[in-house]
Amino acid sequence: MNTDTQPAGKEGSGAMFDAIADRYDLLNRLMSMGRDRAWRIKTAVSLGSPLRVLDLATGTGDLALDIAKRYEQARVTGLDPSERMLAIGQQKTEKAGLVDRIDYVKGDAQQLPFPNHSFDAISMAFGIRNVPDRSRALAEMARVSMPGARIAILELTEPQGFGLASLARLHVHWIIPMMGALISGAKEYSYLSKSIAAFPSPDRFVHMAELSGLKCLEVHAFSFGACHLFLFTPQPEGGS
Repeated sequence: MNTDTQPAGKEGSGAMFDAIADRYDLLNRLMSMGRDRAWRIKTAVSLGSPLRVLDLATGTGDLALDIAKRYEQARVTGLDPSERMLAIGQQKTEKAGLVDRIDYVKGDAQQLPFPNHSFDAISMAFGIRNVPDRSRALAEMARVSMPGARIAILELTEPQGFGLASLARLHVHWIIPMMGALISGAKEYSYLSKSIAAFPSPDRFVHMAELSGLKCLEVHAFSFGACHLFLFTPQPEGGS
C-alpha cells in the first residue's frame, strides 16, 4: 500500500501510524536524542526471565527485538493496529534472524485475541496514550497475564516542575512537532505533544491500572519526567 496517497486517519489510529511508518524509527531516534533505545532496554530488563511475552503497540518491532535478543528462551508476540508498522517490524525481524521467535499480529489492545493467562510478561512502549479506552486495555492485560506475570508499560509523560523539567516541556511541546513536520512533512507529529499533555499524571495512571485489575510494583521516571516506566503484575483473583 502506498501510504502517501492514503488519508492519515484518526489521530492515534492504526491508519495514522500507517502514514508515518517509514519515518517512524528515524524520528524517534532524533526526537528523543537517542534516549528511546535506553528506555526500551530498561523495559526489557524489567520483565524478569519470561517465556511467553506479548508486546503491545509493537510498532516496527524495536522492543520485541530487544526482548527476543535478551531472553533466548522467550517467544514474543507483537501486536499493533498498523499493518505498515507490522510489515516493517517483520522485515527487521527477518534481518535479525529471529522469525522463529517473534510473531506479529494485527490487533487492538482493547480486545486482545488471546485466551486468559496466555503470557508471563507483557510490554508496551509509547502506546497506551493512543488507546481510546485505556482502562479496558489495562483490564485486557490483566486477563491475558499469568499469575505473577510482569507487565511493563513505557510511556512519554508531561514533565513537571521548573529548571530542567521546563526545558523538557519545551522539547515536548515545540521541538518534537517542529522536527516531525520538517523531517517527515507530516502533520501527525503535532498530535504527539497533544497526546502527552493529555495523558494522566503517573499517580492517576497507576490508580487507573489498579482499578483495572493490576497491582503496581515500581514506577521509574526518566529524563526529568519526560518518560515513565510503570511495572505492574495482575492482582490475585478475588483480591486487590
